[in-house]
Amino acid sequence: MNKPLRPKYQTTNWHAYNQSLKQRGQLLLWLDKDMNWLAPATGKRGRQPTFSDAAIQFCLTIKCLFGLALRQATGMVESMLRLAGLDWAVPDFSTLSRRQKDLQVRISVQKKQGCLHLLVDSTGIKMMGEGEWKVKKHGADYRRQWRKLHLGIDAETLEIRAMEVTDNRTGDATMLPELLSQIPEAEEVVTVTTDGAYDTRLCHAAIAERGAVAIIPPRRNGQFWKGNSQGNQARNESLRSVKYLGRTLWKKVEWLPSTQPGRNEDALFQVAGGPRQVARL
Repeated sequence: MNKPLRPKYQTTNWHAYNQSLKQRGQLLLWLDKDMNWLAPATGKRGRQPTFSDAAIQFCLTIKCLFGLALRQATGMVESMLRLAGLDWAVPDFSTLSRRQKDLQVRISVQKKQGCLHLLVDSTGIKMMGEGEWKVKKHGADYRRQWRKLHLGIDAETLEIRAMEVTDNRTGDATMLPELLSQIPEAEEVVTVTTDGAYDTRLCHAAIAERGAVAIIPPRRNGQFWKGNSQGNQARNESLRSVKYLGRTLWKKVEWLPSTQPGRNEDALFQVAGGPRQVARL
């Protein structure tokens, strides 16, 4: 099956194109004048903090955003406050260095609207080892140490919803039930999409228990599973579809972004060019 050609685009409105390129370099800062810049009284004995956590977090955000040192960050914050017409005092670099050790950062989380489509995979993190160039040229003097990071990500917002860290001897499939347990029971999980390493009875059973659809490519030498459990039936249906359509066409249809059940029937009707009953194999 030949791969489809990539579409070619030709710019016709050069004025709008140039304006869009210029807007990429624009810088817009908005400071809330009602922000509590000074820290309220704690009611405890000893010296009271001068600046609030929000002020410290703002200065450290500017430091990390522009890659500045603490002294340069305080100077930039001073210029920003001056341009905004605010006469607020700026914490010095020693205060920022001391307060950042125990600063409680509040990250605003956007509440999820609708159902959850979960993407699950793992990656390796080298915690101890030599450089790749040295190992390639001269060999390794000692064994590298790895850790595995298992992630469950929202397919729409790319928000990390579940996470687990294990050693490199832990398999990917054994951690899928643990990742699903981190999703609240009240939240509906529609689909769980991952690779063929998760094509096990344990994973399909865990996904079926949450009432979700498992989008997992069966193994190339996979056989039909015996049993009438919901997980086995879903996996056998995927294997039957792969054998009928082929792995490439099955992935093209099943891995389409979706928001509602039954989306693959129309997509398969368009891609395969056959009857709609093909999607119900």
